[in-house]
Amino acid sequence: MSITAERKEALIKEHARAEGDTGSPEVQVAILSERIANLTEHFKGHHKDNHSRRGLLMLVNKRRSLLDYLKKKDGARYTDLIAKLGLRK
Repeated sequence: MSITAERKEALIKEHARAEGDTGSPEVQVAILSERIANLTEHFKGHHKDNHSRRGLLMLVNKRRSLLDYLKKKDGARYTDLIAKLGLRK
């Protein structure tokens, strides 16, 4: 259900704003989106896994908060990120 170290490094390289950037909202949202997608796949076979479902809801809320922050700080970066990740507004 978690992402591999190689996949995480690839996401960081793809969305980093500068060399060694791991904390920008873009990187954090990309990593959270990957984890959310993995958990969504998990629930297709494990419908009654409510403990993991709670974790999924927490991840979705965290991603929403980061996206709201980014939208407030820089709208252009926000629109670029949601287009790149294929998220809804």
